[in-house]
This record gives sequence, C-alpha cells and structure tokens, in this order.
Amino acid sequence: MYSCPNLCDSLIVSVRSSYCGVGWRSSSLFTPLNFAISNGPASSQKQSPKFISAHASASSSDPLLVKAARGEPVNRPPAWMMRQAGRYMAVYRKLAEKYPSFRERSETTDLIVQISLQPWEAFRPDGVIIFSDILTPLPAFGVPFDIEDVRGPVIQSPIRSEEDLKALHPIDLEKLQFVGDSLKILRKEVGEQAAVLGFVGAPWTIATYIVEGGTTRTYKTIKSMCHTSPALLRSLLSHLTKAIAEYVVYQVESGAHCIQIFDSWGGQLPPHMWEMWSKPYIDEIVRTVKQKCPQTPLVLYINGNGGFLERMKGTGVDVIGLDWTVDMADGRKRLGSDISIQGNVDPACLFSPLPAITDEIKRVISSAGTKGHILNLGHGVLVGTPEDAVAHFFDVARSFDYDSRVENHAAGEPNLVA
Repeated sequence: MYSCPNLCDSLIVSVRSSYCGVGWRSSSLFTPLNFAISNGPASSQKQSPKFISAHASASSSDPLLVKAARGEPVNRPPAWMMRQAGRYMAVYRKLAEKYPSFRERSETTDLIVQISLQPWEAFRPDGVIIFSDILTPLPAFGVPFDIEDVRGPVIQSPIRSEEDLKALHPIDLEKLQFVGDSLKILRKEVGEQAAVLGFVGAPWTIATYIVEGGTTRTYKTIKSMCHTSPALLRSLLSHLTKAIAEYVVYQVESGAHCIQIFDSWGGQLPPHMWEMWSKPYIDEIVRTVKQKCPQTPLVLYINGNGGFLERMKGTGVDVIGLDWTVDMADGRKRLGSDISIQGNVDPACLFSPLPAITDEIKRVISSAGTKGHILNLGHGVLVGTPEDAVAHFFDVARSFDYDSRVENHAAGEPNLVA
C-alpha cells in the first residue's frame, strides 16, 4: 500500500510467499545473531461464504507470515514489500497503458486479482496484498472522490461543518463487493502458500483527505480543526472508526489472513497530539476486530514513526511496522520481544549492487532477532527500482535458516554467507 502524497502512496500492493509449508522447529531466541545463508530456491453474490478459518484457532497450516505475526516460531523471516505491485514492474506498466484509470484498475475484480498476483508470479513473496487504495471505501459511506493526474485524489465536498457531516452514512459493504470477491479469489489462488493481506487507512489519515479535500503538505485545516472544532472532528473520526472497523471485518471474512492499518499521516502530528487524535480511534478498531476475528493479526504502520513506537504498541496490534529511519536494533529494544515487528530495509537500498542489498538484509534480520519479524522495506518500493533487485531481496530472505544458524552459532562455527 502506499502512503499518500499522490494516490499511488495510498496503495499497498501485492506480495507473495516462498513456501510457507515449511516444517516448524521451536526457535524462540530473541538475541540478535549473525545468520547463515544457504542456497535457497530461485527466485458475485450478495452474501458470500465467510472464511471460518479467520476466526478459528491458530493452525500449523497457517502461512509463514501469519505465524511470524503472532510471534510463533518460524525457521526464517517471511518477506513482502509495501507497494510490491506497481509501476516498477514492466508487466504492471503494460497493463496500465491498456487501463489508464487507477479507479478502474483498483475497483474491477479481474484487474485487482491480476495485478495483485503479478508480484506473486514473479517473486513468490510471503504475502499477497490486495491491489487497492486506502480511499477505496470512501464512496461506500458517503464521500465521493476523483483522481486527477496532477493533483491525485480530490474530494470536491470536504467535510468542515456539522452540515457537511450529514452526508455521511453507515458503510454499505455491497458497494465494496469487488474487494470481497477479489480477496476470495486471491485466497483460492495462493491457498496457504502465502498470506493474503488486506489493508485500511487509519481514521486520522483518512480524515486528512476528507477535511483537506485531497493531499496536502501542511495539514493546516485539519490541525486547526483540532482546536477550533474539536467536537466536529471527533464526530468525523468516530464515524470513520466504525466504518473502517466494519471494512476490516469484511476483508477478513472474505479471506484476508492479516490486515495492515496505515496511519500514513499520523506522523505529521506531534506525539501528544497523535495520542489524542489518532490512537483512540485505532484502539477502537483493534478492539472491535479482536472481538470478532481474534486470530487475525493486525499490523500498524506510520510513516516517520520513530517518536511513536511505544505509543503504537499501546494500541494492541500484533505487529509494528518500522520505517527505514528507525534503527532496527533500537526499535526491537524499545518495543521488546513480546510484539512482532516488520521492516525495515531502506527502499533506496534496492538501487545498490546485489552484495550490498544482501548485507543490508542480513543486518536488519540480525537486529530484529529470530522471533516475530516480518522482513519488509521501511516504505514502499520506489518507481524505477530494478526488478532484479526485488527478486534478489526475496531470494535472500528465503535463504535464511534460523535453526541452522543457531546450531552453528552454538557450535562456534564461522558465519556462512552464500
């Protein structure tokens, strides 16, 4: 998914799995280690059936990413990338030429599935995230939007008064059937080989678009509203919270193994303001989802989250996504070993020579420890990123073996690098 200076920044796109049916050996060590690398493999119904497994107890057949998100023992870190499907892929650019409208690509079931599976077919990551956008559900609760080539998302009727609030209504999930249908198909396509990932925007982040009327660099209108119209802003955030919570449950019931919450612009708030204007609403979403889908891991990502880590942990999510400006060792130390973490290779690293990419992946994995780590970038894949570098990222991730490294480490054997 993307954060949002332009629309591409709101979407998180597809990821996929190297094989998750690996045997599980208990390896709950938290102490950072240097790991050996072995040679890995080359790189429409109104009421549709629900995936009962999303509500059931944890299973040994769960995808690797789900197990790592829960902090269960795994033999290597699962890997996926934010913005994994997108303009850096030639196959995506070719399809976008045929279907130039982003709304069409992200709101048509066949295209959603095709794009979501492009990285899966090319790289076999450990998660397949639905090709969508954090703004996709807005029309389903009364906020129409357009996408302009230069300006990105545009909301013609921003909400800035009590009268404006009257346009909102409860979320109509039937208007989002293309999301549910796409998740069902993705779940069937990848089975348990990879985790199918859904995602949503956090209430504060969604509210920035609805109040500002689109993207902004200053957030002046909504930040002023915190002081000039706090009751109005709370009403808007409360409405968004209910709608987003229902949307999360809908995605889980449609087949998503895991959900990522993007508070992309939460980092634009001072930490004490985030505590007031973002965290309580994320807390409520987490409580609602945990009541209805207790086995579904929730990931929280904030762009620029170095000052928020401990506060993020307090939301009750299962996984904290670190951006690339946070040192992984420091992040793990601050968060502790009782929560999983995700990240956080610098996206620009993928423009480096392959040996340098390998070294950076090793550093991140070593700093994160062997328990509860999902390898990812610290933000989305950059446009122009070489596809060979992305393939190498996943090849290296698949080559790690925590258990063999633990055994070698205990025996005093030298570190091995492929």
